[in-house]
Amino acid sequence: MARCPALFLSAPSSGEGKTTFTAALARYFRQQGKVVRVFKTGPDYLDPQILAQASGQDVEQLDLWMAGEAYCRQKLYEAACEADLILVEGAMGMFDGDPSSADLAARFNIPVAVLMDVKGMAQTAAALATGMANYRDDVQVAGLIANNCSTARHAELIRDALPASVPLLAVLAKDPEVKLPERHLGLVQAAEVRDELELRFNNGARWVAEGALGPNPITELPQPVEFHPTELPPVPKLLPGKRVAIARDAAFSFIYDANLHLLEQLGASYEFFSPLHDSELPQADALWLPGGYPELHAEALAANVAIKQQIRDFHAAGKPILAECGGLLYSLEDLTDLNDQCHPMLGIIRGHGAMRGKRGCQGMQTAMLPEGEVQAHAHHRSRSADTPEPIGHGRRQRHSAPGEAIYRVGGLTATYLHLFFASNPEAVAAMLSEPVACGEALTPESKVS
Repeated sequence: MARCPALFLSAPSSGEGKTTFTAALARYFRQQGKVVRVFKTGPDYLDPQILAQASGQDVEQLDLWMAGEAYCRQKLYEAACEADLILVEGAMGMFDGDPSSADLAARFNIPVAVLMDVKGMAQTAAALATGMANYRDDVQVAGLIANNCSTARHAELIRDALPASVPLLAVLAKDPEVKLPERHLGLVQAAEVRDELELRFNNGARWVAEGALGPNPITELPQPVEFHPTELPPVPKLLPGKRVAIARDAAFSFIYDANLHLLEQLGASYEFFSPLHDSELPQADALWLPGGYPELHAEALAANVAIKQQIRDFHAAGKPILAECGGLLYSLEDLTDLNDQCHPMLGIIRGHGAMRGKRGCQGMQTAMLPEGEVQAHAHHRSRSADTPEPIGHGRRQRHSAPGEAIYRVGGLTATYLHLFFASNPEAVAAMLSEPVACGEALTPESKVS
């Protein structure tokens, strides 16, 4: 057993400022010399990048459906053994989803601070916070953080309306100097705005300190929580000596740290390369094209003819390739970007990709692969057309309709789904070594330059 102060940051809904505040709080305690381990609830690639830079530590996902209770329990225990503070950022609203952020907080007895954008309300904010605190007996609410609180009088109205059991922990003024940059799928990737983020994190630490209220200010470490270890089944060394080349740059960056750790546990090594800038693939036995923003860099991807040919040759040799979401778009014949410009892509699978504005698809699904079932999720605002017949579909978490299509062409497995490798290491290892042969082969005439 390990004891460590811990706090769960949740909210009534998305868009209340959870990531901005969590990053600011992590940076505040880091400035005090504390080791802060941050976790993100649910499938997310962008928030963990932000939170990792703010805290100076790796950020992994905690999700009872995607990873399982034992996995989450062990990750929290390992963090508690090394950290001075554990922060967990929730997803969506506190009670949304199955399992929800409240389920995760209750399962591990982590107190919840409710962050709420209180613009345009006062006593109603207190009523909402009180209702959230009393909605479930197994969830401990530590208090309310009032975001976008305009004046001292505004804060006083909220504080006076709260019961003693739900203290006001902080009052945060609107401050454009702490707001995180965004784009169509969420926050801008940390690597693109690293220097700007440093300024915003440091401003955020000041913002938190100025807004903290007694007698239980958010700037004091919360009470320790007990975290217990669990025995996870050992990961078999199914990829000993195998090398995996992983695309990672501004166009491809949706990579779980947990997936990289799983590859190492399987006995594999990996090397990153850039489809935007490199002319040669690393020496590798398998290739992973993860999700990202190829639509923002389609012209540059199309222009890098050398790396495209290297990947086509890799595919023609029958070697395994995993292409997820943005990687799927890159694998198609062409991609129409947000400006309606069409650019030639790899052409290792038939079909055409195109962006579609604000419409999209998201949700938890199980990837039904020939090698086994792997937990996954979808989140995209693009579509593909004229693709081959899929070998299967994702199974939606709570809906009977078929989920995202899964394609296999030679050694290529392509889908909009983002896989969580640790949910089935054996299936992932098989797919990255000798995937089950199925699907149609491409003719030389079908490939594009």
